[in-house]
Amino acid sequence: MSVLSPTGRLAVLRNRNVSFYLSSRFLGTLAVQMQSVAIGWQVYQITHSLFDLGLIGLAQFAPFLVLILWAGHVADTHNRRKIVIACMATQLLCSLLLVAFTLSGSKTIWPVYAVLVLFGSARAFMQPASQAVLRNLVSTKDFSQAVALSSSTFQVSVIAGPVLGGLLYVFGPNVVYAVSSTLLVIAVLLMSGTKSAPQAMNKAPVSWHTLLEGLRFVWSRPIVLGAISLDLFAVLFGGATALLPAYAHDVLHAGPTSLGLLRTAPGAGATLCSIALAFWPITRKVGPWMFGGVALFGAATVTMGLTHSFYVALVALFLLGAGDMVSVYIRHLLVQYETPDEIRGRVSAVNAVFIGASNELGEFESGLTASWFGLVRAIVFGGVATLVVTGTWMKLFPVLSRMDRFPHHDAERAAKAGAT
Repeated sequence: MSVLSPTGRLAVLRNRNVSFYLSSRFLGTLAVQMQSVAIGWQVYQITHSLFDLGLIGLAQFAPFLVLILWAGHVADTHNRRKIVIACMATQLLCSLLLVAFTLSGSKTIWPVYAVLVLFGSARAFMQPASQAVLRNLVSTKDFSQAVALSSSTFQVSVIAGPVLGGLLYVFGPNVVYAVSSTLLVIAVLLMSGTKSAPQAMNKAPVSWHTLLEGLRFVWSRPIVLGAISLDLFAVLFGGATALLPAYAHDVLHAGPTSLGLLRTAPGAGATLCSIALAFWPITRKVGPWMFGGVALFGAATVTMGLTHSFYVALVALFLLGAGDMVSVYIRHLLVQYETPDEIRGRVSAVNAVFIGASNELGEFESGLTASWFGLVRAIVFGGVATLVVTGTWMKLFPVLSRMDRFPHHDAERAAKAGAT
């Protein structure tokens, strides 16, 4: 049977809610990625400070860290679809504020950080709601394909966004922000066109007990804890993408268009990998695949730091994205398969904390170490640290490193055996 037939692997796209969700996710992420390139280049042009590039990540992560546990509780007690729409509308407001800042001609950079704080706050509420609502849209048997397609949609926008952002930046950052605003308007409308799937609402009042329910659940599942903490520490040290504006300018002596290509290379690798996973999901040797993906991420980071060739850097970033995609895919399936729907928002919030820490806090760490040790040394150090973390986690979580199948596969096989 063809995988493209209506009963094949892509039949999930016939679900209107899924197709609208994926389209909205694509356009929203495209807008954010375009905007990210413009912000990084604009800030570096104004300040020429590596530390200020790191502060871009910190400004987004700080409110995220403060709000994320509450956001997970909100995702379990309120309509997740409406939460996603409200957060997208807030991101639209951020884009419009960046347009106003650029048109003002101000050289004072703190308003940009203020906008990023608002953006980080919106993302704190959006991430657990967005992750949790996908599980309600498809059946268990189709969920792995839905995750892979969602990842593909995300990564295609990660590819196209930086390139478009770099090209449009030639006409000024205000043009990038204006186009991003337009895309976010369409994304809001598409998400508004979905119909919310039933979810198991948790009506427990807000308390430290309910807020920490997701954290307690993760702590009680060593496999889940090992998977998401591996991503946290590996990407925390290996998050050199925050330094790409300086890397393109100072090491490769390239401009904003080349920066856009560099920013899109990890997305290209991740997209091709996620498309492959949509057709050929990983079902065996789950643990070795995940650790192998993280090891590839670290090795590619070291390669990028050691080269002065634009094309070698592109290939390294491409492989970096492919390795990261394998880890993301396996981690997301582990978390969602293992989590009851009534606490899915709070567990997704914990997962989001780990992801946010590895990305935004990793960007701050990269900017800080680059200001201390120099740009190239900071990148190489991050890649080596990722490889060390990979080896250490294989020792700390041996069950995870040797895992053959996803837990739900074993449960399904046991149920079938019992039925016969």
